[in-house]
Amino acid sequence: MSDAKPVVTQATLVKKAAPKTDFKPAGVSPSRRQRSYSVRLWSVRHSRFLEWFYARFANVFLMLHPVWKWLGYHRAEGPVTFLERNVKGLMFDCRMCGQCVLSSTGMSCPMNCPKQLRNGPCGGVRANGNCEVEPDMPCVWVQAWLGSQQMRGSDAILKVQKPVDQSLRETSSWLRVTAKAAAEREAAQNAASGDVK
Repeated sequence: MSDAKPVVTQATLVKKAAPKTDFKPAGVSPSRRQRSYSVRLWSVRHSRFLEWFYARFANVFLMLHPVWKWLGYHRAEGPVTFLERNVKGLMFDCRMCGQCVLSSTGMSCPMNCPKQLRNGPCGGVRANGNCEVEPDMPCVWVQAWLGSQQMRGSDAILKVQKPVDQSLRETSSWLRVTAKAAAEREAAQNAASGDVK
């Protein structure tokens, strides 16, 4: 017989100390979370395909820059944000931080980390690769490493990310990336035409 004591974690102690009430937060049932994990894990396993697909999608959005500019990026923001929230919400359990780094993190969104760590795992990753705070959830950063190793740009995970700018929450990162790429392209074209003269 084994006399091993069960492992007690900080999360277990906090849960036991919490007052017992009838209140249950909406939308956090284990079955809903498990569905989110399943789709998230699918996205990580298919990160190479999603990287390829996103490159083409970004090119299409960039080709539509004259349309976005004519409409006004501020007018396009609402419908594009709605579309982005629903597509990325399904695929990656997106939190709409407005500063998407999926292409750097193996298609595993770091905003799903309970601690919202943007530059790697905390020191509490369990031996089975699960989260310290949510023991049934695979660690976002363990999944990010696995996904990034399948991608062409696998070294992108080593790039240090800036802290989250909370003022960009609930805005479209698709439009922001497109506007930035269009500005860089126009600056390069202007520099090239200046060299010709």
